[in-house]
Amino acid sequence: MAHKQISAGGVVYRRGSAGLEIQLILDRYGKVALPKGKMEEGETVEETALREIREETGAVGIIKAPIDVIKYTFEHHIYGTVDKEVHYFLVEAVGGITKAQTEEINAVEWHKADAAWERGKSKLYANNVPILQKALSMLDLTFTG
Repeated sequence: MAHKQISAGGVVYRRGSAGLEIQLILDRYGKVALPKGKMEEGETVEETALREIREETGAVGIIKAPIDVIKYTFEHHIYGTVDKEVHYFLVEAVGGITKAQTEEINAVEWHKADAAWERGKSKLYANNVPILQKALSMLDLTFTG
C-alpha cells in the first residue's frame, strides 16, 4: 500500500495599475515554480492552497476555480513509494504584502502575463507548464509554443 501525500497550490494573479500580473516563485533550487505545499490535518485542498500561497509569497488570495490535479509517484527513503497528488487552483491575490518565505523559496516575482509565459515555459518544472498555460487560458489569455 503506497503512502499518499496531498499538496495544493496555485497560479496567483492580480489586477492592478500595471494591469494583469502573474506570480511566479523561485524555489530554493533556483527553479521557477508555483507556490504549493502539503495539506495539514483537517484542511481542505482549497485551504491548503491559500495557506501555502500566503506562507510562501505573502499573498492573500481567493480561489477563483480549480485548474487541475497532477498525480505522480516517487520513492521516499522512509515511506517507500509515495502517491503524490497536487491540486492547483486559479487564485486572485486580493491583499497581503509580497514577501518570500526565505526558508522555503528564494524570491517571489510578478510578471505581465506574456513575460510570465515566456519565463515559465522554459524555466518552470515541466509538469507546471500546462498548469500555467491552463490558468492563462482561464484568464482569457492564450499563449502557445
